[in-house]
Amino acid sequence: MRPLRIVLEMGVPPLPFGNSAGRGYYVILRGLIARGHKVTALALCSDQAEIEQAQALFPRPDCDLRCYLAGPRAGIRGKLRSLRKPLLNTFSADFRRDLERELFDGADVVHLDEIWAGWLALQRAESVLLGVHCLTSIDLAESRGLRARLERSLLARGERRLLGTFRFFRTCSARLAQCVRRLNPEAQAFLVPDGLDPSLYRYTPDEQRPRQPVVSLVGSMNWMPSYSAAVRLLTRLYPEIRQAAPEARFEIVGRAARRALGAFVGLPAVEIYEDVPDIQPFFERATLLLYPCFSGTGMKVKVAEAMAFGVPVVTTSEGIEGLPAQDGVHALIADDDPGLIERTVALLKDVPRQNRLRRAARQLVETACGPSAVLDALEQAYLKVRASATGRA
Repeated sequence: MRPLRIVLEMGVPPLPFGNSAGRGYYVILRGLIARGHKVTALALCSDQAEIEQAQALFPRPDCDLRCYLAGPRAGIRGKLRSLRKPLLNTFSADFRRDLERELFDGADVVHLDEIWAGWLALQRAESVLLGVHCLTSIDLAESRGLRARLERSLLARGERRLLGTFRFFRTCSARLAQCVRRLNPEAQAFLVPDGLDPSLYRYTPDEQRPRQPVVSLVGSMNWMPSYSAAVRLLTRLYPEIRQAAPEARFEIVGRAARRALGAFVGLPAVEIYEDVPDIQPFFERATLLLYPCFSGTGMKVKVAEAMAFGVPVVTTSEGIEGLPAQDGVHALIADDDPGLIERTVALLKDVPRQNRLRRAARQLVETACGPSAVLDALEQAYLKVRASATGRA
């Protein structure tokens, strides 16, 4: 295909070892450049250090990467506006100005990969590719308290409006594509998995795997699916697993983990780590990843990363969403507590099966989530969006 002029919005910077979404953006941006496309990328960053790291990885003139600090805390007007357009205030004035200029500057494809960026492109809704990586209306279904329920209601209303307004969507799972088409029968949803660069993940050789059994759960605890998975593990699964495998230790690792799970600090054989600078050592000493998610849309990147590192996975059908994994081949999958407990205990005691699972899972991630798979699917989506927009013009 001939090179395209692409405008790409990213909610986080494209860093290979940063935020989970940022790892996927690193794969996409590096791949688009390698395939000869001319990309203007706009990324939101949390601090100046992230800006410097991203710009060092993607210097000019190879890439026009523009980084912006997230918008300031909203005042009264901003809060009132957010009732109509949730999370609009995330985008700073500079970000909005530059994106508006690019929207009307003749790009072949405008790809806004964060659903809330859609507020900035309502006038171009028929020719923009909008990313949908999760739906908070579903992910926050377990929220408790008046404030949390109000937030979920506002976000759900905003999602419905955006999904009903735009025409082209990039989704990372078939389930999300179905949700989009259910709300908007005219929508075209393109399945593009969240990407990983397997070369950045060291597969642990069989002989270097841990001797003492360690059950790990890794995920951001300020995201409801990971938090609810951790609570389920510690309250419903941990007691019986520990009784059946008393030598096992448990590690919960993630952003804000000790703050969110303070009630469980001090449980026997349980360690909770939060805001760790490097997640790799925790994967390397994990016997298996137990991710008992029961409410959460989209790909669970930490599940895919565990597979890339060579950690066997026990999870639910929602935990494996977006990955074409087979139960018993690439992971052990069950939705009920007894099934998760039985599979975890059996796998802890079966090293040869651990090694079979993790080898197959690593191959799956390389095939389904590697750069080639992601870029091929994304380019096909770009061509269809561009052809449709050209035809209407």
